[in-house]
Amino acid sequence: MIYKIRIILDAKEDIFRDLEIEASTSLEEFHNAIAQSFGFLGNEMASFYTCDEEWNQDEEIALFDMSDNGSDVRLMNETFLEDIMTEKSPKLIYVYDFLSMWTFFVELADIAEHESGIAYPNVLFSFGELPETPPEKNFESKPTFDFDDTFENYDDLDFDENWN
Repeated sequence: MIYKIRIILDAKEDIFRDLEIEASTSLEEFHNAIAQSFGFLGNEMASFYTCDEEWNQDEEIALFDMSDNGSDVRLMNETFLEDIMTEKSPKLIYVYDFLSMWTFFVELADIAEHESGIAYPNVLFSFGELPETPPEKNFESKPTFDFDDTFENYDDLDFDENWN
């Protein structure tokens, strides 16, 4: 089967690529196809992340295992598109170059039959130019604990009386 996938740069401007790729392709080969389609050299670290419908990041699938003692990290060369991208879970997050944090939303758009005479991966459509530098990231979340409501008056804590 052939996956038709849209890869969208996380930016204010619309910048995306539509690729056709075989479902049996490894994520390492998919990483190379994405890098080439956006004009990257492909020589930087990268990872895919599984995610839910709201793009909440879950499990990492790394290009290399960077741990000292060999961890349980899933690797791109051992993981295939058809194993993680399905109609029920059609989304992934792709991060290229951890110093620059180029971040992409990857979404399965369609599953089609293999067509003879077409070389895969195949760039179907390219829209927008990659900026010189990656878009700024705003890493923030909603606080789960309000520290301001914890203590109204610190003088009531009796630190002086109970100090060792």
